[in-house]
Amino acid sequence: MNHLISPSILAADFGNLQRDIEMLNKSEGDWIHVDIMDGLFVPNISFGFPVTEVAYKHATKPLDVHLMIVDPDRYIKRFAAAGAAGITVQFEACPNLHRTVQVIKEAGCRAGVAINPHTPVAMLVDIIGELDLVLVMSVNPGFGGQHFIENTYKKVAEVKKLAEANKPNLFIEVDGGVDQNNAGKLFLAGANVLVAGSAVFAAADPSAMISTLKHA
Repeated sequence: MNHLISPSILAADFGNLQRDIEMLNKSEGDWIHVDIMDGLFVPNISFGFPVTEVAYKHATKPLDVHLMIVDPDRYIKRFAAAGAAGITVQFEACPNLHRTVQVIKEAGCRAGVAINPHTPVAMLVDIIGELDLVLVMSVNPGFGGQHFIENTYKKVAEVKKLAEANKPNLFIEVDGGVDQNNAGKLFLAGANVLVAGSAVFAAADPSAMISTLKHA
């Protein structure tokens, strides 16, 4: 599977969001990552449907929506209608995960599940065959610009092993502290999608940084 980059607009300039999305459209980025935070599941609040709809209006690449919220089932259909191509929910926020995954698929979206740094990969054994994507959080979710957790390489390798036995075409995504120093090692460990926010938008040339990450 090709290496994909999903730049996160959480780190974009919200005063110039259209400009930044148009830059992503022209870049080697593959998806556009949209982080939804509710101030409950995570301590931060980001944005919701209006910003997602604006991103969809200007984007020519699929929106990769990550719901870091409690009770995400309430909003899956609305985010699908707002333009999400893929919807990822947090394992820790979904007591009836199989049903949640089915709702995502019924909405016509790629179904993903994210696991926090403290959640064992083994918790995915009974659901991985139903998933299109697993997102390994390499920081504690809620804020951009955090330091990468080194145990992530081991977790990515574990997801890769589980996928080979159950879902060989699984997207294995990593989000949190991804930059040019760890991108290559993450791909080697088994990841095939990297989310990058601060590393892209804080770079002197964001488009060039996306290319650097993609070909790491």
